[in-house]
Amino acid sequence: MRYGDFCALDALNLEVAQGEIVAFLGPNGAGKSTTLKLLAGLQQPTSGTVRVAGKNPRDARFDIGVMPENLGLFEDLSVEEHLELTADIYGAPKDRIGQLLRVLSLERGRRTFAAHCSHGMRKKTSFAMALLHNPRVVLLDEPFEAVDPVSARVMFEILQRAAREQGITVFLTSHILSIVERLADRIAMVRGGHLVHIAEAGMPAGDLERLYFELVESPVSEKLQWLGSPKS
Repeated sequence: MRYGDFCALDALNLEVAQGEIVAFLGPNGAGKSTTLKLLAGLQQPTSGTVRVAGKNPRDARFDIGVMPENLGLFEDLSVEEHLELTADIYGAPKDRIGQLLRVLSLERGRRTFAAHCSHGMRKKTSFAMALLHNPRVVLLDEPFEAVDPVSARVMFEILQRAAREQGITVFLTSHILSIVERLADRIAMVRGGHLVHIAEAGMPAGDLERLYFELVESPVSEKLQWLGSPKS
C-alpha cells in the first residue's frame, strides 16, 4: 500500500485460519492500521491481493466486524443509537443490543452521546458494533487501550470463546503485550511496513517483550538527566 511516494506496507504475505486469533504488533506507523483497513475493504491495495472469507473484502462486508482506528462513531448519536444503527445496516436482531450493553457495562450510559463518552466507553461501543451482526471475521484496532480492567477481561473472554467455540477469526492490533501474550494463537510483528517475525503462542512469560525489543523496536536508552535536578 502506497500513499504517493511513501510505502506504508510492502510485500506482506500472511494467512490467518478460521478460528485463529492473530495479533499484529509494531510501533506507530509500522503499517498495522493500514493492514486492517485493507482487510476491512476501507482501502484498496496499490498492488497485491486481499481476501477475507475467500472474497474481496468489499464483497465480504457482512462477514466482517470492524473496530477501526477512529472507532467509527458519530458524536451526536448515543451509545444505544450506534448499536441500533448498526443493527439496521446489517439486518441484525435488535434484542442483542440490551445484552451487549449489559455485558460491556454500557447500560447506565446507553443514552450518553458519543461526544460526552469517555475514551473507554467509546472503545466499548465500537467493540459492540463490531460484534452485533455476528461476523465470521473480527478486525480490531487497539481494542484494549483505555478500557478498564473488568471490561478488558470481558472483551478478552468474548474473543477467546468466539474463536475457540464458534470458529470466529480474530485479527487485532495491540500495544498491550501482556494481553496479546495470553490471547493470541500467533503474533505477527511488523516494522516499517515489513513483516519481520511470526511468533507462536505458548512462549514463556516475558519472552514476547524480549522478542519485540530485539526484532521490532529497541527501547530508547537516553536518560533525562535534568529531571528532578535542582533548578538553576
